[in-house]
Amino acid sequence: MTTDHMEQRSRWRLILGQSAEEKLQPPGSGPLLNEEQALMDQALAAIYDGTQGEAVQSSGKSASRGAGLGKSAPSLAKWLGDIRTFFPMDVVSVIQADAIERKGLKELLFEPETLAKVKPDIRMVSTLLSLKGQIPEKTKETARQFIRTVVEDITRRLATDLRRAVTGAINRRRHTPLPSISGMDWKRTIDRNLKHYNQERKTIIPERFYFFDRARRSKEWTVILDIDQSGSMADSVIYASVIGSIFASMPSLETRVVVFDTEVVDLTEQCADDPVDMLFGIQLGGGTDINKSVQYCQTFIKEPKKSLFILISDLYEGGNQAQMLRRLTDMHEAGVTVICLLALSDNGVPFYDEHNAKKLAQQGIPCFGCTPDRLPELIEAALKGHDLMTFTQTAGNKAK
Repeated sequence: MTTDHMEQRSRWRLILGQSAEEKLQPPGSGPLLNEEQALMDQALAAIYDGTQGEAVQSSGKSASRGAGLGKSAPSLAKWLGDIRTFFPMDVVSVIQADAIERKGLKELLFEPETLAKVKPDIRMVSTLLSLKGQIPEKTKETARQFIRTVVEDITRRLATDLRRAVTGAINRRRHTPLPSISGMDWKRTIDRNLKHYNQERKTIIPERFYFFDRARRSKEWTVILDIDQSGSMADSVIYASVIGSIFASMPSLETRVVVFDTEVVDLTEQCADDPVDMLFGIQLGGGTDINKSVQYCQTFIKEPKKSLFILISDLYEGGNQAQMLRRLTDMHEAGVTVICLLALSDNGVPFYDEHNAKKLAQQGIPCFGCTPDRLPELIEAALKGHDLMTFTQTAGNKAK
């Protein structure tokens, strides 16, 4: 048997598990898995194999694979270390999530030394937030650092593009001779000075620099994020909260961040101070009263044509559905830019109330799922007054 054939059999053995060993192993041949592959198989079997073999137990002893992982932090820490050794980071995230979903291993988040070995990602943050009332005191600081790592990663990923989008949309393009590097209009400066390109130095030698006029008034737009904190919206809640904190840092925006289930909670102050504190103020799960939240948010709209209202919800309404639709329509007709994001997540695929989404879309209110990476483009289009119904054609999954 060739080396390629043996490699293929080893791969199938890892995919199919211990039960396929006998059928895949040629007569008289040695083990299908080498030492490293055997450790990899053991790590996978602890989650995916419901037959026999080793499992990571609280005692660390042999047991049926179907028994799953136990509560012991040392055993869990070893298992986490193994999967991080053998698999790339994107696969590690999937295995961690499967460990919680298949084996109910929420305990792995309750020990500081174990949590420190978990790869921080948005799904793990969702799980932590749903369990925050159960997290032991000794783990709380580790949990905060875990969440902060993900928050900082999202901020790095989105902040620059969001700030550029907002600046590009609301800047009046008035120019001033007053020099300011932060106010430099690079595009105009380069365009107007291309004729001064120096062949010898291979660079542009500007004759004149152009700067944006920063003397415009602050708080030009009011942006309200109204966030449904039901359990199905977990990823969207996290992204929206961090995005709210980015908006709150921009002097040109008056930002409000509101979350709701059957009650309404205004997290604007926490948003401005620390997005991690804001996330700890969120309670995932519970009922949904969109109408009550929209009514609360309406009180912050002073200049409708300078207000952007973003409802982040799957539109499953447990309150007054007809009044909720009426309020959103009234806001839209008054000149408020109203958007309903059915999901704000990396896959952008929403589960939503099709009836409510269709009703809003018929009134000219776009309803669609959007990935975070497309959000800066959406915000710029909204602030510039572009046709957002057209934007939804390419932005993601929309309500039909």
